[in-house]
Amino acid sequence: MLVELSIENLGIIESSRISFQNGFTAFTGETGAGKTMLVEAINLVCGRRAESSVIRDGAEEAHVEARFVRIAADGEEEEEIILGRTIHREGRSRAYINGRMATVASLAEYGEELVDIHGQHAHQRLMTAAVQRDSLDSYASIDLSDLRQAREVVTQLDAMLAALGGDEKSRARELDLLAFQCEEIESVAIVGPEEDADLSQEEEMLADVVRHQESLWKSTSLLSDDGGALEKLGETLRVLGNVSSMSSVSQRLQALLAEAEDVAHALRGAAESTEENPERLEFIRVRRQSLRDLMRKYGDSLADVMAFGIEARTRLDELTGYAERVQELETAKKKALAELKMAQLRVGDQRRKAAPALGAAVQERLRQLAMPNATVQVSVGDAESDAAGESVVFMLAANPGSAPQPLTKVASGGELARVMLSLRLVLTGDPATMVFDEVDAGIGGAAAVAVASALRELGSAHQVFAVTHLAQVAASAHHQISVSKTVKANKTYGSAVPVIADDRPAEIARMLSGGVADESAIAHARDLLASLGTDASSAKKAKGKTR
Repeated sequence: MLVELSIENLGIIESSRISFQNGFTAFTGETGAGKTMLVEAINLVCGRRAESSVIRDGAEEAHVEARFVRIAADGEEEEEIILGRTIHREGRSRAYINGRMATVASLAEYGEELVDIHGQHAHQRLMTAAVQRDSLDSYASIDLSDLRQAREVVTQLDAMLAALGGDEKSRARELDLLAFQCEEIESVAIVGPEEDADLSQEEEMLADVVRHQESLWKSTSLLSDDGGALEKLGETLRVLGNVSSMSSVSQRLQALLAEAEDVAHALRGAAESTEENPERLEFIRVRRQSLRDLMRKYGDSLADVMAFGIEARTRLDELTGYAERVQELETAKKKALAELKMAQLRVGDQRRKAAPALGAAVQERLRQLAMPNATVQVSVGDAESDAAGESVVFMLAANPGSAPQPLTKVASGGELARVMLSLRLVLTGDPATMVFDEVDAGIGGAAAVAVASALRELGSAHQVFAVTHLAQVAASAHHQISVSKTVKANKTYGSAVPVIADDRPAEIARMLSGGVADESAIAHARDLLASLGTDASSAKKAKGKTR
């Protein structure tokens, strides 16, 4: 239940902190006083859409915070949850859960669990097929998990069949293209991702083989020919052999001479083994051109070409085995469709069985809301054309002698509001807190008294808030919050304060007499409060039942 609401700079409300109790609480006040801002504040902390237009004039941001508690069956508090929302003038907003920043989506998850909000036009949603179907499912506690799973399997199989290649002609075109691409890549038989780089080095060497061979022979000649380096090193060694003091230098020269002889031998061997190979050179050039052609078509590098080839071959193999794969998937789809049909029939059967009971329950409630002759039926599509019973239509005949017709065709605004309230009374599950913004719009007299009693009854099992202009509804509430506005220095300020028990007759009297709380109006207000049973004991009774 909602126990406290803090508002800053929202609409005409500059700052307000309101504590709430269990049972049914009525928000009352003159038009424009800011009652709807209380509902808007609850909307915001429950993750609903935020508009910068709700920020108070002159303020840069609005902030709303709500404290909820979960109440156990024995009336003890189980858990406290604080939800917060800040709206900026630029349109940005921030969300908070228990003082920590959160996403608006997370806020909405908590809000959906904690509060059921019926806005000024929320009863219009009852005219949509989805809401009517969901209401029937909720009433009958219908498990839709098997149906959803069966539909998902069929959807996945359809997607897999579509991915195999579409129609026969487009599949044939893709087969031809893939076969050509695979043949072109695989016929080259790429050695590896570095093949082109390796061939480039070999090509460079073969293209310059004559120059390389000349350099080798000349180097060999400079070392080994008469007067070459080897001969001069030998002469130097013989001359120094007579100088005993240079024995260490002689040893170094001797090692140098041996090394030079080895180098000369290696150079000669390389020169003799180097030969021109025009055939190999031509092969390399043709090979590299083939590799470059592949990279031009299929990738920036040989690694890319090889990866493309693998993907193309995989896809080609898949399409080549299309008939077999299609048969496999079609068999699986046939089985999945059979399971879907069974799931649809099970859900449809449950919906058709539950529909009369839901219609009767809503009808009974509706007849208590000043529509004594109302007939309500819930129509579900027939099993032949609508196996799952997806077509759920609420039918209403407000007057005797009239055939029930869809709500979209026959229900007035006041009738829709009462049908919605009747449905809410029938579907008395979670969440524990319900908010009705002017659910009594368009009604009066006996209908107003009936709606008031229904809201009070709903408040015995839930925490209920209702924005109302009707004295009958306000008098039926366990608690009343009066919303008013004042003007100071050309600025409007809104405030919301609880109406204590002794002051309620005067507040109800103002609603009855248009603001003039004379003795007759106050007497009438007291009669209303007494006849609708508003007293402290009933509020305590509600406390024990509110979850």
